[in-house]
Amino acid sequence: MTGTTVIGPAPARPQARGVRVRGLRRAFGDREVLRGVDLDLAPGEFVALLGASGSGKSTLLRAVAGLDTEATGELDVPERRAVVFQEHRLLPWTRVWRNVTLGLSGRGRDLRARALQALAEVGLAARADAWPSTLSGGESQRVALARALVRTPELLLLDEPFGALDALTRLKAQGLVARLWRRHRPAVLLVTHDVEEALLLADRALVLAGGRIAEEFAVDIPRPRPVDHPRFTALRRRLLAALGVGADLGDGDPRDGTAAGRTAPEHTDDTRDDPQDDAARQETR
Repeated sequence: MTGTTVIGPAPARPQARGVRVRGLRRAFGDREVLRGVDLDLAPGEFVALLGASGSGKSTLLRAVAGLDTEATGELDVPERRAVVFQEHRLLPWTRVWRNVTLGLSGRGRDLRARALQALAEVGLAARADAWPSTLSGGESQRVALARALVRTPELLLLDEPFGALDALTRLKAQGLVARLWRRHRPAVLLVTHDVEEALLLADRALVLAGGRIAEEFAVDIPRPRPVDHPRFTALRRRLLAALGVGADLGDGDPRDGTAAGRTAPEHTDDTRDDPQDDAARQETR
């Protein structure tokens, strides 16, 4: 694997770099999970990655993040990158603000100021001195987002970050991520199993199958995106079909909140307190 060190300002600025992956391969024993993946992300672009369980989504994300030294291929990625996992991975023995600045160098007072700024962006400045055990699931995930933000990443990697949240908290978290993306404009790679989430948040949706990017869908719908928009409905059907889901399961029902009447979460302003892929799991055991 080769890598290019890129140090520069946020994606909205002139020297920003995106992501370029060519011929990425990764095997676990005799099973080849990634078989020459090619992937591009433009600076500031939001891309969702979908696929069946075990297809290699999290494996691909970990390779792009630089967490998998056994993947082979060519990777050109920004140096400033941050990962948010489904598990918030907060250290229970240290306070929230110290979790946010974990691994950063600097004086304590300066680090605390940086943590408070990041926590304010996710609506949790008042919880800076709390212990992680006192946080709700939604709050914990927002702390994980603050930990990513404090590093001012050019590339933000999200590995099913909302998967463990209840439906209402998930909507709020999606809205928060959308607002933070608009404000900071990093390139984003989101691994998700949720088709609607991908279409509501992303500029493009990619389907990983057979160890490669099998299909690509441009989400050319103006934001905010109501799910009953004709273009949204058509893209949803096509994406579900690409994932092997029958048409009879692809339309949802507005009465149970799965389709019509729901709009893009990015305009949800409530950030108040709320009441890996199989191959990747094998890799971390």
